[in-house]
Amino acid sequence: MIAIGSDHGGYDLKESVIRYLQEKQIPYQDMGCDSRASVDYPVYGKAVAQAVAGGNCEKGIVICTTGIGISIAANKVPGVRCALCSDTLSARMTRLHNNANVLALGGGMIGPNLALDIVETFLNTPFSEEEKHRRRVDMLDS
Repeated sequence: MIAIGSDHGGYDLKESVIRYLQEKQIPYQDMGCDSRASVDYPVYGKAVAQAVAGGNCEKGIVICTTGIGISIAANKVPGVRCALCSDTLSARMTRLHNNANVLALGGGMIGPNLALDIVETFLNTPFSEEEKHRRRVDMLDS
């Protein structure tokens, strides 16, 4: 299950990602928001992060205008490793090396086609399990 949430600046991109998840038959939980009306991104970043950290969802996706604020909010939750990605290489590397469990996107920074490629890469790249990366992730989590 994928937790997904955005503020108003990420709403349109969130809806595109949800359509992608539906087409791929990937289960998801929409944590809001539900329109373009102004809202506070920390609420939605925290909701997604708590769903992942609590084990209710395997991974999360958070979206605001730049992806910066909502990634900071998500990373405040212990057990979450949220990475802001604007290209597929970053998405692949953060899964391989950092075992990131939440992806942040900037709805005003990248278009839907690139965003969906990033989402696909993030969701389909496993953690490498190499000892050096496991050790480093353990250090992040302690």
